[in-house]
Amino acid sequence: MGNILSLNNSPSKREWSDPRDVLLPEACKRRRLSSSFSEDNSRLIPALPDEISLQILARVPRISYLNLKFVSRAWKEALVSSELFSLRKELGTAEEWLYILTKVNDDKLLWYALDPLSGRWQRLPPMPNVAFEDETKGLTALKMLRRVGSSIRIADVIMSWLGRRNALDRMPFCGCSIEAVDGCIYALGGFFKASAMKSVCRYDPVKNSWSEASPMSVGRAYCKTGILNEKLYVVGGVTRGPGGLSPLPSAEVFDPHTGVWSELPSMPFAKAQVLPTAFLADLLKPIATGMTSYKGKLFVPQSLYCWPFFVDVGGEAYDPDLNSWFEMPIGMGEGWPARQAGTKLSVTVNGDLFALDPSNSLDSAKIKLYDHEDDAWKIVAGDIPIHDFADIECPYLLASLLGKLLVITKGANHNITVLQADLPNDSSSSQSLLPPPDDSLGQPADPSDESEGGIWKVLATRSGRSTELVSCQSLKV
Repeated sequence: MGNILSLNNSPSKREWSDPRDVLLPEACKRRRLSSSFSEDNSRLIPALPDEISLQILARVPRISYLNLKFVSRAWKEALVSSELFSLRKELGTAEEWLYILTKVNDDKLLWYALDPLSGRWQRLPPMPNVAFEDETKGLTALKMLRRVGSSIRIADVIMSWLGRRNALDRMPFCGCSIEAVDGCIYALGGFFKASAMKSVCRYDPVKNSWSEASPMSVGRAYCKTGILNEKLYVVGGVTRGPGGLSPLPSAEVFDPHTGVWSELPSMPFAKAQVLPTAFLADLLKPIATGMTSYKGKLFVPQSLYCWPFFVDVGGEAYDPDLNSWFEMPIGMGEGWPARQAGTKLSVTVNGDLFALDPSNSLDSAKIKLYDHEDDAWKIVAGDIPIHDFADIECPYLLASLLGKLLVITKGANHNITVLQADLPNDSSSSQSLLPPPDDSLGQPADPSDESEGGIWKVLATRSGRSTELVSCQSLKV
């Protein structure tokens, strides 16, 4: 036994061992092992090629990326890479989220994103402070707001939309317009210190950050936006003129691939040119009250106004192929439902044009669908719980998400509620939701509670007691 033990410890046995284990000092062995570990750890997932790791990350729900960025620097870089999100599109794992812009009591704009699959909300970074040159040249914002242009206190209109008379002085992007194109969200124009801004900010959901984009050709606030052929169109709005604030007829288009703005023909405002007297022409000013992209064209409802009076005058449409404007169909313009302050919201879902009509009741509303064949708006859903918040700028929003119609509103408990409608996907089948006509009244009767009970469901809620809705967009990434 002793000979055996002695043999195991003999020099001849040690010769079969790895010479590096014997000759290298202990510190050298640790260095060699550490080097091997470091090489493996440089990969996203140890022992796997990064190509396979990206395949795995591309299948992980995007809401989890918020925490996964803390795993390592390599993971953080991978999770904000265009390569990963291109792979998500190829695999069909891209997710569509809802983005909502809100305003809080201290006149700050806050963005929130909703993941409809998990029901979780994510707060976005704040929009950047835009370097803005005050063009008043010694004229204070307060003085400018009190100036009267063309016998109309247009500033009163803007301030009534804002709900607070001093908001223009404090809040950048007040009255900005929101649109989504080419995988990013754009915030365009708005007021700052009572002057309309040209500035455009872009939110990149891949990097979860804001940056400045090419500015518009003129400063605009409350302009209308739409998307055609992956380009962003902007029309109308108000700006500061020689006599104060005045509405704009001009239009322009932005190509996100080149970063270039191009001018378009101005809106003719043809209906405003045929007023019977010069007095009315001076008193009533035309303004674009909405815009939607529908059947390859841009449709812009318009109104004549002298605050607080709005007169619907139909609208005009822009054909990008002809680069020209033409009159909107009469039934489309005259029947377009209007919300507070005369503005007209709409949303296109699976090629169908929807609008919300709150005029029937203070605590409910109806969804209307535009039938282009009959040139008429028809009720397809009713009794939507829209509560009366006359003191806020925007009591509700419309959106399209995952091929469904959404209504975003504030309930009686002041929570922000996202309602999803289960409406048919095309215009022909939508007619099945219309109630039978009431011949005695010559109009459709209200849908019964039973027929409407299964149409709407609550998709998500969040606390919003001191919050006002401003705008929303959906984006698939």
